[in-house]
Amino acid sequence: MKTTKLPGIAIAVMLALAAAGTVNAQAYPSKPVRLLVGFAPGGGVDVTARIVAAKLSELWGQQVVPDNRAGAGGTIATDIAAKAPPDGYSLLFCGIWSHGVAPSLYKKLPYDHERDFAPVSLIGTTPNVLVVNPAVPAKTVAEFIAYTKANDGKVTIAHPGVGSSPHMTLELFRLTTGINIVPVPYKGGAPALVDLLGGHIPAMFDNMSTQLSAIKSGRTRALAVTSPRRTEHLPEVPTMIEQGVKVDVTVWYGLCAPAAVPKPIIAKLNTDLRKALSAPEVLRRLSEQGVDPAPSTPAEFDAFIHAETEKWAKVVKDARVALQ
Repeated sequence: MKTTKLPGIAIAVMLALAAAGTVNAQAYPSKPVRLLVGFAPGGGVDVTARIVAAKLSELWGQQVVPDNRAGAGGTIATDIAAKAPPDGYSLLFCGIWSHGVAPSLYKKLPYDHERDFAPVSLIGTTPNVLVVNPAVPAKTVAEFIAYTKANDGKVTIAHPGVGSSPHMTLELFRLTTGINIVPVPYKGGAPALVDLLGGHIPAMFDNMSTQLSAIKSGRTRALAVTSPRRTEHLPEVPTMIEQGVKVDVTVWYGLCAPAAVPKPIIAKLNTDLRKALSAPEVLRRLSEQGVDPAPSTPAEFDAFIHAETEKWAKVVKDARVALQ
Protein backbone atom coordinates (compact mmCIF):
# COMPACT_ATOMS: atom_id res chain seq x y z
CA MET A 1 0.00 0.00 0.00
CA LYS A 2 2.82 2.34 0.87
CA THR A 3 4.65 1.68 -2.38
CA THR A 4 1.63 2.72 -4.44
CA LYS A 5 1.26 6.00 -2.53
CA LEU A 6 4.93 7.07 -2.51
CA PRO A 7 5.05 8.32 -6.12
CA GLY A 8 1.94 10.41 -5.55
CA ILE A 9 3.34 11.85 -2.33
CA ALA A 10 6.66 12.57 -3.99
CA ILE A 11 4.96 14.36 -6.86
CA ALA A 12 2.86 16.38 -4.44
CA VAL A 13 5.97 17.41 -2.50
CA MET A 14 7.77 18.39 -5.70
CA LEU A 15 4.80 20.45 -6.86
CA ALA A 16 4.54 22.12 -3.47
CA LEU A 17 8.25 23.00 -3.51
CA ALA A 18 8.00 24.35 -7.04
CA ALA A 19 4.98 26.44 -6.08
CA ALA A 20 6.76 27.73 -3.00
CA GLY A 21 9.76 28.70 -5.12
CA THR A 22 7.52 30.59 -7.52
CA VAL A 23 5.77 32.39 -4.67
CA ASN A 24 9.11 33.25 -3.07
CA ALA A 25 10.39 34.66 -6.35
CA GLN A 26 7.22 36.70 -6.85
CA ALA A 27 7.48 38.13 -3.33
CA TYR A 28 11.23 38.71 -3.55
CA PRO A 29 12.56 40.98 -2.26
CA SER A 30 10.30 41.77 0.67
CA LYS A 31 13.05 43.35 2.78
CA PRO A 32 16.42 45.10 2.25
CA VAL A 33 19.11 43.19 0.35
CA ARG A 34 22.77 43.25 1.38
CA LEU A 35 25.31 43.60 -1.44
CA LEU A 36 28.77 42.56 -0.28
CA VAL A 37 31.61 44.56 -1.85
CA GLY A 38 35.21 43.43 -1.36
CA PHE A 39 36.91 46.83 -1.54
CA ALA A 40 36.87 50.17 0.27
CA PRO A 41 34.27 52.87 -0.45
CA GLY A 42 35.16 55.32 -3.22
CA GLY A 43 37.11 53.00 -5.51
CA GLY A 44 36.02 51.83 -8.95
CA VAL A 45 34.55 48.56 -7.71
CA ASP A 46 32.55 50.29 -4.99
CA VAL A 47 31.25 53.11 -7.20
CA THR A 48 30.06 50.67 -9.87
CA ALA A 49 28.39 48.48 -7.24
CA ARG A 50 26.56 51.51 -5.83
CA ILE A 51 25.27 52.55 -9.26
CA VAL A 52 23.75 49.10 -9.75
CA ALA A 53 22.47 48.90 -6.15
CA ALA A 54 20.71 52.25 -6.44
CA LYS A 55 18.80 51.21 -9.56
CA LEU A 56 17.79 47.83 -8.15
CA SER A 57 16.56 49.63 -5.02
CA GLU A 58 14.37 51.80 -7.23
CA LEU A 59 13.02 48.83 -9.21
CA TRP A 60 12.25 46.77 -6.13
CA GLY A 61 11.08 49.39 -3.68
CA GLN A 62 13.51 47.80 -1.24
CA GLN A 63 16.96 49.08 -0.33
CA VAL A 64 19.99 47.27 -1.74
CA VAL A 65 22.62 48.15 0.83
CA PRO A 66 26.34 47.95 -0.14
CA ASP A 67 28.34 46.30 2.63
CA ASN A 68 32.05 47.04 2.14
CA ARG A 69 34.32 44.34 3.59
CA ALA A 70 37.71 45.36 2.26
CA GLY A 71 40.85 43.27 2.48
CA ALA A 72 42.61 40.15 1.19
CA GLY A 73 41.89 40.96 -2.44
CA GLY A 74 38.14 40.84 -1.99
CA THR A 75 38.16 37.35 -0.45
CA ILE A 76 36.81 38.52 2.93
CA ALA A 77 33.56 39.71 1.35
CA THR A 78 33.45 36.64 -0.87
CA ASP A 79 33.74 34.30 2.12
CA ILE A 80 30.94 36.12 3.96
CA ALA A 81 28.72 35.83 0.89
CA ALA A 82 29.52 32.14 0.42
CA LYS A 83 28.37 31.40 3.98
CA ALA A 84 25.30 33.66 3.94
CA PRO A 85 21.77 32.17 4.09
CA PRO A 86 20.77 31.16 0.54
CA ASP A 87 17.63 33.27 0.48
CA GLY A 88 18.69 36.00 -1.95
CA TYR A 89 19.09 38.67 0.74
CA SER A 90 22.90 38.53 0.72
CA LEU A 91 24.50 38.94 -2.70
CA LEU A 92 28.09 39.43 -3.83
CA PHE A 93 29.40 42.06 -6.22
CA CYS A 94 31.80 39.53 -7.69
CA GLY A 95 34.46 40.10 -10.32
CA ILE A 96 37.83 39.29 -11.75
CA TRP A 97 39.35 39.50 -8.25
CA SER A 98 37.00 36.99 -6.57
CA HIS A 99 36.12 34.62 -9.41
CA GLY A 100 39.16 34.96 -11.67
CA VAL A 101 42.35 35.66 -9.72
CA ALA A 102 41.80 34.56 -6.11
CA PRO A 103 41.19 30.83 -6.74
CA SER A 104 44.78 30.47 -7.99
CA LEU A 105 46.44 33.30 -6.07
CA TYR A 106 45.51 31.99 -2.61
CA LYS A 107 46.64 28.48 -1.71
CA LYS A 108 43.83 28.05 0.81
CA LEU A 109 40.43 29.70 0.51
CA PRO A 110 37.57 29.00 2.94
CA TYR A 111 35.18 28.57 0.00
CA ASP A 112 35.05 27.22 -3.55
CA HIS A 113 34.26 30.04 -5.97
CA GLU A 114 32.40 27.76 -8.38
CA ARG A 115 30.76 25.25 -6.02
CA ASP A 116 29.60 27.81 -3.44
CA PHE A 117 28.15 30.44 -5.79
CA ALA A 118 25.39 30.76 -8.35
CA PRO A 119 26.37 33.20 -11.13
CA VAL A 120 23.59 35.70 -11.83
CA SER A 121 25.00 37.88 -14.61
CA LEU A 122 28.04 39.68 -15.90
CA ILE A 123 27.56 43.41 -15.30
CA GLY A 124 30.28 45.24 -17.20
CA THR A 125 33.91 45.57 -18.22
CA THR A 126 36.64 48.22 -18.02
CA PRO A 127 40.42 48.27 -18.47
CA ASN A 128 43.05 48.87 -15.85
CA VAL A 129 45.32 51.85 -16.35
CA LEU A 130 48.90 52.77 -15.48
CA VAL A 131 49.01 56.32 -14.15
CA VAL A 132 51.77 58.50 -12.76
CA ASN A 133 51.96 61.72 -10.80
CA PRO A 134 52.61 64.56 -13.32
CA ALA A 135 55.97 65.19 -11.62
CA VAL A 136 57.25 61.82 -12.86
CA PRO A 137 59.41 62.34 -15.98
CA ALA A 138 57.63 59.74 -18.11
CA LYS A 139 54.96 60.20 -20.77
CA THR A 140 55.09 56.72 -22.29
CA VAL A 141 55.46 53.19 -20.98
CA ALA A 142 58.96 53.00 -22.47
CA GLU A 143 59.97 56.17 -20.63
CA PHE A 144 58.51 54.81 -17.38
CA ILE A 145 60.47 51.57 -17.78
CA ALA A 146 63.64 53.60 -18.38
CA TYR A 147 62.84 55.70 -15.30
CA THR A 148 62.47 52.61 -13.10
CA LYS A 149 65.69 51.10 -14.44
CA ALA A 150 67.56 54.33 -13.72
CA ASN A 151 66.22 54.10 -10.14
CA ASP A 152 66.52 50.34 -9.79
CA GLY A 153 64.54 49.02 -6.80
CA LYS A 154 63.67 52.52 -5.56
CA VAL A 155 60.47 53.30 -7.46
CA THR A 156 57.26 52.45 -5.61
CA ILE A 157 54.04 51.64 -7.45
CA ALA A 158 50.67 51.30 -5.75
CA HIS A 159 47.72 49.01 -6.34
CA PRO A 160 44.32 48.80 -4.57
CA GLY A 161 44.87 45.53 -2.73
CA VAL A 162 46.57 42.16 -2.87
CA GLY A 163 44.69 39.90 -5.25
CA SER A 164 42.92 42.76 -7.02
CA SER A 165 43.09 42.91 -10.80
CA PRO A 166 45.41 45.97 -10.72
CA HIS A 167 47.75 43.99 -8.44
CA MET A 168 47.82 41.09 -10.89
CA THR A 169 48.26 43.52 -13.79
CA LEU A 170 51.25 44.96 -11.96
CA GLU A 171 52.71 41.48 -11.44
CA LEU A 172 52.17 40.70 -15.12
CA PHE A 173 53.83 44.02 -16.03
CA ARG A 174 56.85 43.20 -13.86
CA LEU A 175 57.03 39.69 -15.32
CA THR A 176 56.82 40.98 -18.89
CA THR A 177 59.28 43.88 -18.58
CA GLY A 178 61.68 42.51 -15.97
CA ILE A 179 61.79 45.82 -14.10
CA ASN A 180 62.57 46.04 -10.37
CA ILE A 181 59.87 48.15 -8.72
CA VAL A 182 58.37 48.06 -5.23
CA PRO A 183 54.62 47.22 -5.05
CA VAL A 184 52.64 49.06 -2.37
CA PRO A 185 49.21 47.56 -1.56
CA TYR A 186 46.31 49.73 -0.37
CA LYS A 187 42.82 48.84 0.82
CA GLY A 188 41.22 50.31 -2.27
CA GLY A 189 41.82 52.58 -5.23
CA ALA A 190 40.53 55.74 -3.54
CA PRO A 191 43.10 55.88 -0.70
CA ALA A 192 45.89 55.00 -3.14
CA LEU A 193 44.79 57.82 -5.46
CA VAL A 194 44.95 60.29 -2.56
CA ASP A 195 48.61 59.39 -1.99
CA LEU A 196 49.35 59.53 -5.72
CA LEU A 197 47.85 63.02 -6.01
CA GLY A 198 49.79 64.08 -2.93
CA GLY A 199 53.06 62.93 -4.45
CA HIS A 200 53.64 60.25 -1.80
CA ILE A 201 53.82 57.56 -4.49
CA PRO A 202 54.89 58.17 -8.09
CA ALA A 203 52.72 55.64 -9.94
CA MET A 204 49.94 53.09 -9.65
CA PHE A 205 47.90 50.52 -11.49
CA ASP A 206 44.17 50.87 -10.94
CA ASN A 207 40.74 50.35 -12.45
CA MET A 208 40.19 53.05 -15.03
CA SER A 209 36.89 53.95 -13.38
CA THR A 210 38.65 55.18 -10.23
CA GLN A 211 41.16 57.22 -12.23
CA LEU A 212 39.01 58.69 -14.98
CA SER A 213 38.24 62.05 -13.35
CA ALA A 214 41.84 62.64 -12.23
CA ILE A 215 43.18 61.75 -15.68
CA LYS A 216 40.76 64.03 -17.52
CA SER A 217 41.50 66.92 -15.17
CA GLY A 218 45.26 66.48 -15.60
CA ARG A 219 45.90 65.66 -11.96
CA THR A 220 47.40 62.33 -13.04
CA ARG A 221 48.95 61.22 -16.33
CA ALA A 222 47.77 58.00 -17.95
CA LEU A 223 50.55 56.11 -19.72
CA ALA A 224 48.53 53.12 -20.95
CA VAL A 225 45.32 51.15 -20.67
CA THR A 226 45.49 47.37 -20.37
CA SER A 227 42.66 46.41 -22.74
CA PRO A 228 43.54 44.90 -26.14
CA ARG A 229 42.10 47.97 -27.87
CA ARG A 230 41.86 51.63 -26.89
CA THR A 231 38.80 52.59 -24.91
CA GLU A 232 36.35 55.25 -26.07
CA HIS A 233 36.49 56.73 -22.58
CA LEU A 234 40.20 57.64 -23.02
CA PRO A 235 40.73 57.45 -26.78
CA GLU A 236 44.02 59.36 -26.64
CA VAL A 237 45.65 56.86 -24.26
CA PRO A 238 47.41 53.97 -26.05
CA THR A 239 47.27 50.37 -24.93
CA MET A 240 50.15 48.46 -23.39
CA ILE A 241 50.25 46.25 -26.46
CA GLU A 242 50.54 49.26 -28.78
CA GLN A 243 53.62 50.27 -26.82
CA GLY A 244 55.27 46.88 -27.15
CA VAL A 245 54.38 45.45 -23.72
CA LYS A 246 52.32 42.26 -23.84
CA VAL A 247 49.92 43.04 -20.99
CA ASP A 248 46.27 42.33 -21.85
CA VAL A 249 43.84 42.63 -18.92
CA THR A 250 40.13 43.44 -19.00
CA VAL A 251 38.48 44.01 -15.64
CA TRP A 252 34.96 42.62 -15.23
CA TYR A 253 32.19 43.01 -12.68
CA GLY A 254 29.30 40.66 -12.00
CA LEU A 255 26.59 39.62 -9.58
CA CYS A 256 26.79 36.32 -7.70
CA ALA A 257 24.55 34.67 -5.12
CA PRO A 258 25.09 31.82 -2.65
CA ALA A 259 24.82 28.51 -4.52
CA ALA A 260 21.58 27.27 -2.94
CA VAL A 261 19.52 30.38 -3.72
CA PRO A 262 16.35 29.08 -5.48
CA LYS A 263 16.51 29.20 -9.26
CA PRO A 264 13.35 31.35 -9.57
CA ILE A 265 15.08 34.04 -7.49
CA ILE A 266 18.24 33.77 -9.63
CA ALA A 267 16.05 34.20 -12.72
CA LYS A 268 14.35 37.27 -11.20
CA LEU A 269 17.71 38.76 -10.24
CA ASN A 270 18.96 38.26 -13.78
CA THR A 271 15.85 39.81 -15.35
CA ASP A 272 15.85 42.82 -13.04
CA LEU A 273 19.60 43.36 -13.36
CA ARG A 274 19.19 43.49 -17.14
CA LYS A 275 16.47 46.11 -16.70
CA ALA A 276 18.76 48.12 -14.44
CA LEU A 277 21.66 47.96 -16.89
CA SER A 278 19.48 49.17 -19.77
CA ALA A 279 18.19 52.25 -17.93
CA PRO A 280 19.46 55.50 -19.51
CA GLU A 281 20.67 57.01 -16.22
CA VAL A 282 22.56 53.82 -15.35
CA LEU A 283 24.17 53.73 -18.79
CA ARG A 284 25.20 57.37 -18.35
CA ARG A 285 26.64 56.85 -14.89
CA LEU A 286 28.51 53.69 -15.89
CA SER A 287 29.93 55.50 -18.90
CA GLU A 288 31.18 58.27 -16.59
CA GLN A 289 33.04 55.53 -14.71
CA GLY A 290 34.46 54.04 -17.90
CA VAL A 291 32.41 50.86 -17.52
CA ASP A 292 30.81 49.19 -20.56
CA PRO A 293 27.67 47.20 -19.65
CA ALA A 294 27.81 43.50 -20.62
CA PRO A 295 24.78 41.63 -19.19
CA SER A 296 24.62 37.86 -19.69
CA THR A 297 22.56 34.81 -18.82
CA PRO A 298 23.55 32.84 -15.71
CA ALA A 299 24.84 30.02 -17.94
CA GLU A 300 26.94 32.41 -20.04
CA PHE A 301 28.37 33.97 -16.89
CA ASP A 302 29.18 30.53 -15.48
CA ALA A 303 31.16 29.61 -18.62
CA PHE A 304 32.89 33.00 -18.54
CA ILE A 305 33.99 32.50 -14.92
CA HIS A 306 35.42 29.10 -15.75
CA ALA A 307 37.46 30.55 -18.64
CA GLU A 308 38.74 33.42 -16.48
CA THR A 309 39.79 30.98 -13.75
CA GLU A 310 41.93 29.06 -16.24
CA LYS A 311 43.44 32.25 -17.68
CA TRP A 312 44.54 33.66 -14.33
CA ALA A 313 45.80 30.32 -13.05
CA LYS A 314 48.48 30.50 -15.75
CA VAL A 315 49.39 34.12 -14.90
CA VAL A 316 49.68 33.33 -11.18
CA LYS A 317 51.87 30.32 -11.95
CA ASP A 318 54.15 32.20 -14.35
CA ALA A 319 54.44 35.23 -12.04
CA ARG A 320 54.96 33.02 -8.97
CA VAL A 321 52.80 35.16 -6.71
CA ALA A 322 50.73 32.52 -4.89
CA LEU A 323 49.75 33.55 -1.35
CA GLN A 324 48.88 31.59 1.78
